[in-house]
Amino acid sequence: MERRKIAVVGATGMVGRTFLKVLEEHNIDADYTLFASAKSAGTTLPFFGREQPVYELTEDSFKDRGFSYALFSAGGAISKTFAPLAAAAGAIVIDNSSQWRMDPLVPLVVPEVNPEALRSIPKGIVANPNCSTIQAVVPLKVLDDAFGIERIVYSTYQAVSGAGQKGYQDLEDGLCGALPKKFPHPIAGNCIPHIDVFLDSGYTKEEQKMIDETRKILNRPDLRVTATCVRVPVYNGHSESINVELRRPFELREVYRLFEQKEGLIVRDDPANNVYPMPIEAAGTDPVYVGRIRRDPSVENGLNLWCVADNIRKGAALNAVQIMERLIKGENK
Repeated sequence: MERRKIAVVGATGMVGRTFLKVLEEHNIDADYTLFASAKSAGTTLPFFGREQPVYELTEDSFKDRGFSYALFSAGGAISKTFAPLAAAAGAIVIDNSSQWRMDPLVPLVVPEVNPEALRSIPKGIVANPNCSTIQAVVPLKVLDDAFGIERIVYSTYQAVSGAGQKGYQDLEDGLCGALPKKFPHPIAGNCIPHIDVFLDSGYTKEEQKMIDETRKILNRPDLRVTATCVRVPVYNGHSESINVELRRPFELREVYRLFEQKEGLIVRDDPANNVYPMPIEAAGTDPVYVGRIRRDPSVENGLNLWCVADNIRKGAALNAVQIMERLIKGENK
């Protein structure tokens, strides 16, 4: 059998490098080709025990190359142009940008939540959801299946790494007193209620992404969802306060039991011993963590959750690799 070929586009970026790390950890055997911009072409990256060359991404990069899969994390503009070229050449593209997420012909997938969406990939492209959405829908899927969700209120506390290397550098420099270059205000010692551009509605694009993507992933187009997204001075790991109104009554012990059984979800909830999810502990790990699970007595069937995950791993690279693993497993059935 011919050896599987996989392309990694945007390999030199923060998520791209994490792609490589996760692929190594999961020991996915294949012939890999790494692509990046002309600026990075000719450099090498350590990968599977050797220095792997990085090639410039061009319109001919996929032609007659026989790629089975292409992992993209190079921004929406690159994905808009090059993902269809890769798909036309026979690769299944798994794209980390926002470019294809709301396309009705492109599945938007979190493998622990809606793997059935992978049964049909008409454009040859699968979209990786927004980092803040990915972690939220893992516990929310459990609740929706068991009790039905009426309404969701998101409040997020998002790490600077979600804004890429420049966001990370703004925090590093800001701690030394330097002015920001990526963010509109200093992030060191500050919280900025502004992620992505503002829309006419008064919401930011990040907030609208969470609303739209949650509805699509849960297959609940009319679900009532609202969000406030805040950038905080944390290097890695997004935190979220999630308030949920459920359709049916619930017992907290049943919620705990269902969460503890869910693939990819870890319950850390022992407030008497100061145990709850925190980004400093989630950084560098794969699961989604939930804690501070408690009733909201201000509404009928109300529930509060605190949800934390590594936004570069589960929120981006890991989720994409898990999608590819599901597809590979399907090939071998």
